[in-house]
Amino acid sequence: MTTPPISRFPVPDRDSLAEELRERYAEVEERSGFLPNVFGALAWRPAEAAAFFALHDALMDKETPGLSKADRELVVVATSAANDCLYCVVAHGAIARIRARDPYIADQVAVDWRKAPLSARMHAVLEVAVRLAVEPAAVRGGDLAGLREHGLTEDDVWDVGAIVSLFALSNRLAHWAAIPPNDEFYLLGRVPRA
Repeated sequence: MTTPPISRFPVPDRDSLAEELRERYAEVEERSGFLPNVFGALAWRPAEAAAFFALHDALMDKETPGLSKADRELVVVATSAANDCLYCVVAHGAIARIRARDPYIADQVAVDWRKAPLSARMHAVLEVAVRLAVEPAAVRGGDLAGLREHGLTEDDVWDVGAIVSLFALSNRLAHWAAIPPNDEFYLLGRVPRA
């Protein structure tokens, strides 16, 4: 079996990238042991890649009162599943398993978040997030009020919408470029580290 290309678009040599992106890619590769294909696929448009990853970090790499890092990843998994984005489900499913310390939760959320063993708060979050992902005009003020009733702050409520919106972009770019998930993602977070 041949390995599919990581993008339908040009993938530049890493040495040709700006130092900022090269450093970022080296850090990610050192931390995870591999470079996720999305980095290579987005690199052909360096300014856009840098902007995408900056917004990603601002939204995903923080803990707030209403949304843990694991919760944020589950939002990505549920909405990416609703958008049929294999890359994002597999990649963020791996991160969700690690951050939630639960080898099953990402698969349960990807297949049917409504039946996943989540808190009432996370069920409310995913209900609104998935609605925004697939039927954005159907989201109403009451949906946001419901999130506040579950203890989300104004910043948390904004973050739910911003995460869904960023990953709507990510899902569509992954489809557009036909980015395959790295094989390494499939096993991450499934068995305890030695």
